[in-house]
Amino acid sequence: MSPALPAVTAREVVRVAKKLGFTFRRQKGSHAIYRRQADGARVTIAMHAGRTLPPKTLAGIVADMGISVAEFRKLL
Repeated sequence: MSPALPAVTAREVVRVAKKLGFTFRRQKGSHAIYRRQADGARVTIAMHAGRTLPPKTLAGIVADMGISVAEFRKLL
């Protein structure tokens, strides 16, 4: 069983994405697209200021980053 997802905001997720080598590419509406140059991985983060991301949304973002929930927690 994987550890529970933490309650985080989009800003905290962006911080983790940058640590993993993702850079901001563009934004359309409230969705910011980040891409990692090394392998071309792409992650889309819903940017809603001050609100925590829903668990399923966060799970999808973590999976797109290619890391586990435990690794995500360590990078926070």
